[in-house]
Order: sequence, then C-alpha cells, then structure tokens
Amino acid sequence: MLKKEWPKHSILAIAIITTWLKTYIVYKTSFSITIENVLQEFILFINPLSMLLFIYGISLFFKSEKAKNRYMVSIAVITSIVLYGNVAFYRFFSDFITLPVLFQTENFGDLGSSAAASVFWTDLFYFSDVLVILLAIKFINVKQDKVVSSSVQRKAYYVLALAVLFFNLGLAEAERPQLLTRSFDREMLVKNLGMYNYHLYDIYVQSKSQAQRALADGSELVEANNYVRANQIEPSEDMKGIAEGRNLIVVTLESLQSFAINSEMNGQTITPFLNSLTEDEDTIYFENFYHQTGLGKTSDSEFLLENSLYPLSGGAVFFTHSGNTYNSMAESLGENGYSTNVQHANTKSFWNRDIMYESMNIDEFYDIESFEVGEGEAVNWGMKDIPFHEQSVEHMTEMQQPFYSRLLTLTNHHPFTLDEEDKLIDEYDSNSGTLNRYFQTSRYLDESIEVLFDELKEKGLYENSIIVMYGDHYGISDNHNEAMTQYLGEEVTDFTSAELQKVPFFVHIPGYGEGYVDDEVGGQIDMRPTIMNMMGIDTSKDIQFGGDLFSEEHEEFVVFRDGRFVTDEVVYAGNVCYDKETGEPTEQELCAPYIEQAFTELEYSESIINGDLLRFYDEEDGQLTTIPDVELER
Repeated sequence: MLKKEWPKHSILAIAIITTWLKTYIVYKTSFSITIENVLQEFILFINPLSMLLFIYGISLFFKSEKAKNRYMVSIAVITSIVLYGNVAFYRFFSDFITLPVLFQTENFGDLGSSAAASVFWTDLFYFSDVLVILLAIKFINVKQDKVVSSSVQRKAYYVLALAVLFFNLGLAEAERPQLLTRSFDREMLVKNLGMYNYHLYDIYVQSKSQAQRALADGSELVEANNYVRANQIEPSEDMKGIAEGRNLIVVTLESLQSFAINSEMNGQTITPFLNSLTEDEDTIYFENFYHQTGLGKTSDSEFLLENSLYPLSGGAVFFTHSGNTYNSMAESLGENGYSTNVQHANTKSFWNRDIMYESMNIDEFYDIESFEVGEGEAVNWGMKDIPFHEQSVEHMTEMQQPFYSRLLTLTNHHPFTLDEEDKLIDEYDSNSGTLNRYFQTSRYLDESIEVLFDELKEKGLYENSIIVMYGDHYGISDNHNEAMTQYLGEEVTDFTSAELQKVPFFVHIPGYGEGYVDDEVGGQIDMRPTIMNMMGIDTSKDIQFGGDLFSEEHEEFVVFRDGRFVTDEVVYAGNVCYDKETGEPTEQELCAPYIEQAFTELEYSESIINGDLLRFYDEEDGQLTTIPDVELER
C-alpha cells in the first residue's frame, strides 16, 4: 500500500485532517466546554478547519517538496504548542490564554510549582499530529509531477477555505448573535470561532486596545461618567465615618471560597475561627458576596478593591496597564493623612506589583525582602501565612498611624501543598487531589487569621483598627466539578458554578457591638465605596462602578468578568436565566434587562482602562481636564 503513488497533495490533506481531528478531541477531553445542542456540537467540530486550511495551504506556494514538508511539520509543531499551552493554562485557571498573558514572563518562575502539578506524560498526545505527518512524509510515496500547484488550483483551494470560514461565522452568529462585538466570554469565542481563530481575534483586540490609548482625548469619558453619575447611590449614613481615624487593615484570603465557611469536611471543621467571626458582635459578614476577577486573579481583586473598576477581559490590568493614571483608595487615604502600604511575602515583580503600586500611589511595598523566612517557613509561592502575619504586625508597630496596610496571604494557593506539621485536618477523599488538599490549606489559612488577631491585640493595634477580609478568587475551578459534586452532594450545573463564585467578605470593627450576617448580594466592585464611606471619605466625584453595601439604595447586581451575573432574584450563566432561590431555569425575560446593563458596565470600565481616560479627569471637581467647556453631569 505504501509503495503505490498517492495524489500529490496527500501529505497536505493528512496534515489538515490529523490536526483538525486532534484539536476536536482535545476540545472534548481537555476543556470543560458546555454544549447545549447539536448545532453547537457541529460548530465546535468544524471551527478548527478554516484556519488550518489557510495556514497549511501556504505550503502550496513552495517549489520544493522538501521545503513544503518542512513547513507543514513546523505548522503542526506551532499549532500543537498553542493548543497544549492553552490546555496547561486551562488546568490551572479554567480559562484560555490571551496575548498579554504570554508576555508576563516575570511570573513564570513563580508559577513553577503550579505548572509542574499540571503536566503529565500523557500530554505527548497533544503533539501526535506531528508524528503522523512525519510518518506520512517518510513512508507515503507522493506523485512527483507538478510539485508547485497552479494559480487556478490555489485560488480554488482558498475559495474553499473562505467558504468554510464564512460558513462557520454564519452558524456562530446564528447561535450567538453579536459574538464578536458583545462577548467577554473566551469559552464562547473558542466554542464558536475555534482555538486558532480565537487567538487571531485576541491579537486584533489587544492591538485595538493599544490604539485606544494613543488616540484618546478624554471625550470618551463623558458617557462613562454620565452612566456612573446616573447610577450613583447615597452611602449609608449609619456607617459613614464609623472607622474614621482608625488604622485600616485589609486581608486578602487567598483562594478562599464561601463554601468552606461554616462547613465541615468528613466531620472536621474547615474554618473554625472565621466561623466564629460570622457570629461575632463586632463583625458584619456578607454571605452573598462574589469575586469578579478575570485572568489577573489576585491582582484583579486588588484592582477591584483599589479602584472599583472591572478588570480587563483579556489580561491582568497590573501587567497591561500599570502605567495608567488611577484614583485608588490608597491615594485617597494618603491624601487624608494615612500612610499606605502592601505586605506580601513574594517577589516584588510578581504580577508587576512594584510598578502598579507606584501608579496607585501606595507609599511602601513590603515584599519578600522585608521578611525573614526561617527554616520550614516557606511553602508553595512564598512564606507561610502564620509567620507572615506575625512579621506583618511587627511591621505595623513601626508604621506612622493612622495607616492603611494590605496583607496578601499565600499558603492557600494552588497546588495547595503543606508540610506535615501544618496539616490540622485530614485530606478529603475525592478523585481530585487539588480539592482534597484544599481543605487542609484553608484550615491553615484560618489558623493564621486567628494568629493575626492575637498579634494585633498583643501589640496594642487591635482596638484602634478596622479589619476587612475578603476572598480574592476561586480556589477550585470547574475542572474539579466531579469532586465538588461529591462534596456538595449535588450536581455542579452552570447555576451551581456561578454560586460557587461566592467568597467571604468580613468587616470587623472592634467595639462595634452590633455584628450580624448580611444577605445583601454584592461583589468586589463594591469594596472601595463601602470601605471609603466607613473611613469617612467622600467619593461622590470619583468614577467607580460599585456602591456602598450598607446603603439602602445599593443595587443587588453583580457582574462577573465573563458576562455572567447574579441578582437577588436571578442568576445568568451559560446563556440561561436561573431562579436564584430554586436554581431552576426560568423565563429569559427576567434576565434580559440585566444583560444590557452588564455589557454596558463592562464596556465602559474597559474603555476607561484601555484609553487611560482617568488622566483626563479631575476628581476634585468632576470635570475633564483637557477639553474646554465640557462639564460632566453630576
């Protein structure tokens, strides 16, 4: 069979078909792509084809068969790397790579342990098409006449490629109208456009983003500011200034999701100290609070906290727009007499923090060099949380008061590993090692928070402080839904997945005496206005998309970075509207008004960041600074 002559484009056909089928298999086995009907499955099946036809088809222009074969092998290697890169990234982030993420090389060293936990020997499959093409080149006897295709043949070939592309786009538009203009969901883009077309689209979007800043003149800010003013609420009078003059301590609870609070794992309490705080007379605990981060994860949560702007859809703001002008919470507190700092026992360049903190006018950054990491005190990405908190409080004793100090914990981070002496509860018994270990690191994080409180009391800082704590992002991704189904005792649906994005939010005010559990639906976008009102600082002229959680006017509406949203009545996820109380699908019309609002807020926020529009804004008088006679609505 191998001795017979095959048609001259046999290798090309084999290359296209092999990479196409491999890509589809990877879609089905390595990504959690939701398929709701036969049309979506068909789109998923055909969407790699158009790009593969285009890029492999370039080989038709080569004169030498050897050069042609080398080119096809090179394309197979490149597409395999792109595909595998997304698989490895997805295992950790449950998302697809974007162009800015590829250039975040400063983070690669710190990602070592997490990346290693996501690599398996079976990953060689992702390069299987390269092997098939090499074998075909070696053993298949191809006709040697007319190696170079004629102009007519090439035109016919590319007409076919264009036909496949437009067929794909037509089906995608029918299935998901305005896909390219109104989608912040990368899974939706990959599902409808294909992995390879998605990356081309991402390059276009990122290029457009860079052009936006260069061409911006400030007029773009008018609509966004008018929207913010129209939706502005009056902050709570009862909570206004309740912590004025106190030290502000904000603690990021790394990867902690709300399902761990007031819960047990095989009869063992996961977070005993945080559980006690939910019943503490000096604590207000928000039980319906959601993270709103994107690819920037912890850094995105910091961005939300400081600015009450949404993070970007395609990368970490800390990396892509660290040189922008911002009106951060730290800057406002600094203008009101506070010394400001962040404490984080990791390298200062991770997530580009050293540069971004300067842009946000944070006075000092206590990075890993500011801590003494003793023997047995390092784990995963840096210093263990207990010694970190002990030394952080020691730093606080030397700070000018009042101070604003933000603490970023580390131990409860993927891959959730601990030294034996730090394991205070047993592992879970699911098929997911990640979830099994997660409960142990969450328990250790809880223990470290109790140490923090004890240290603050011992050093005399507790009574004159307010302590705010929030979960920064999910710890358990959708890749572990089977294990989560076992733990929760119910299937993890799109609705359940959205509800699992709840993270704890604690406001602890020593001496308050009126603590309670608040069921208000809110998100990280609301942290800045809530905290600033408690500190007695007016934000009425700031451009912020959140609102004071304590205000009676607060709208119970939380937008996720991918376009999903939650209200007090409905949850919108997977393009389905769910009743929040029952978790069952309900009339789509109930979600329709919020879909437009979610898109509007995300779009306005993104335009502010991409255009660096706050450089044109004077927060003191609420006017543009570079365009005469333009008064923004108050």
